[in-house]
Amino acid sequence: MNRREYVLQLPVITEKSTLLKENFRTVAFRVLRDANKIEIRDAVEKIFKVKVESVRTANFHGKKRRQGRFVGRRSDWKKAYVTLKAGEKMIEFSETA
Repeated sequence: MNRREYVLQLPVITEKSTLLKENFRTVAFRVLRDANKIEIRDAVEKIFKVKVESVRTANFHGKKRRQGRFVGRRSDWKKAYVTLKAGEKMIEFSETA
């Protein structure tokens, strides 16, 4: 198996990402923390068969969470905003409740 199959972990479906998708042809993904923009672009193009215009990434630090007297920490993660070229079909995700 190739690394490109593991680079994209989950699509991020939030109010902000939905607005970006409708207005700016931009899709958000949760990706591996050590993935770079070239790997993300390659993975999206190969998996969804679309052309990518640009990729922006953002690193998020895990929050501290408490449960009673015990303190835990969520893991750090990375988000990628992928903008598709004009004329490409939009990537669709099915939402399950």
